[in-house]
Amino acid sequence: MAKPIALVVDDEPDIRELLGITLERMDIDVCACADIAAAKAQLTRREFQLCLTDMRLPDGDGIDLIEWMQLRGIGTPVAVITAHGNVETAVRALKAGAFDFISKPVDIKVLRKLVGSALKVPHTGVTGGKAQLLGNSAAIEQLRETIAKVARSQAPVHITGESGTGKELVARMIHEQGSRAEAPFVPVNCGAIPGELMESEFFGHRKGSFTGAVNDKEGLFQSAEGGTLFMDEIADLPLPMQVKLLRVIQEKSLRPVGQTAEVPVDVRILSATHKDLRALVASGHFREDLYYRINVIELRVPPLRERGDDTLLLTRHILARLAAGMGLPPPDLSAGARTRLAGYRFPGNVRELENILERAIALSGDEIAADDIHIHQPATAGTPSVGAPSGAIPVGAASAAIPVGAASAAIPGRIAHGIAPEGAPTAVAAASPTPHLGDRLELVERETIVKALEENRYNKTVTARKLGLTLRALRYRMQKLGID
Repeated sequence: MAKPIALVVDDEPDIRELLGITLERMDIDVCACADIAAAKAQLTRREFQLCLTDMRLPDGDGIDLIEWMQLRGIGTPVAVITAHGNVETAVRALKAGAFDFISKPVDIKVLRKLVGSALKVPHTGVTGGKAQLLGNSAAIEQLRETIAKVARSQAPVHITGESGTGKELVARMIHEQGSRAEAPFVPVNCGAIPGELMESEFFGHRKGSFTGAVNDKEGLFQSAEGGTLFMDEIADLPLPMQVKLLRVIQEKSLRPVGQTAEVPVDVRILSATHKDLRALVASGHFREDLYYRINVIELRVPPLRERGDDTLLLTRHILARLAAGMGLPPPDLSAGARTRLAGYRFPGNVRELENILERAIALSGDEIAADDIHIHQPATAGTPSVGAPSGAIPVGAASAAIPVGAASAAIPGRIAHGIAPEGAPTAVAAASPTPHLGDRLELVERETIVKALEENRYNKTVTARKLGLTLRALRYRMQKLGID
């Protein structure tokens, strides 16, 4: 197999020599140029696996070279060498299409990591990975194409979209299709970490650094080393933590709580929120400098109502998965049920669709009818909800009849759009001081079913009839509540 070859563009002979020696020790051939004109000539003659270019060159800057390559479809990953602390220049380069950046004076260890990542960048059009976006709508097709493009970069990506659209799925796809696919993907919900524990959770701590620190602990950044840290609901970070996060992103190093020395970190940052970050910046609740640092590339995940026939495609997929988890064939969907789903706007998006279908499959028999689709249409005061059966419980509130309020927790491996890679790390969750209403309802329901089973000598058919349930619904509830 032929050795990879790198193009080095810098007008300082000492820098060219340093980079050349480092790359050759990594078994990479080197072609060196002193200006943009010579670099363009080399790029038109041969294919390179990596390009390292200084920002300031005699006949232009590194961004000029990046833009020239973009226009000609040259897919070589480009890393720019910037002056120390010049974050604005680095962000400009990333927005222009650079793979990554490195600051002067060049740290050899950081350079080696950057080069290693660059050589793993997949060719354009590669869309591997377990996580996949289901759907054939134009909006989803465009999103898939954009994901494939941004996956080839190391630039921070900010994912926007309404709650329940699948922002974590998009982040996971970016990770799996990029050069960091073999390294960890660590998701964390920023709003679920208590403020007093936030610095320790993100950066780690040393034994004895505070009361309760009985052992050394690595933080989320260290857990994601070499991979991707996905910060969901980043708008919920308090301002003091925003300052510390900004420094870690800029310096690519952190200081664990209780430690004096800095620790280098190699992590790609992906973030998401359903809130309007621009409005939060304007109101002073989110730092403007952090906003521009994490929002180098912005991706919008479309709501379900903009995806046309994808609703029914997702419905079939979700029903098949739910039924498989119950050991049953997937139920049919009546024409009335399809019409009701197709005409609903889904303010809760795919997550709400899953909730509705989970309830429907528990209530129905071999076919899901329109009356099994319990949806809540907004209604004016004194007017019954349109399209909802009498007595229907609004989706999103904990259901008193069937406590499926925590549908995502009830079904192992659930993720928006029906894809959940195994072994995904669990985000930190804050403890609740009082029992959740859904927990109380499930306890009551469990006791009721167990008592009925005992009274009917564990005959499930008779028990289901006495409880006014279908056999399918009883089996589903027993499985969900852990009743053997």
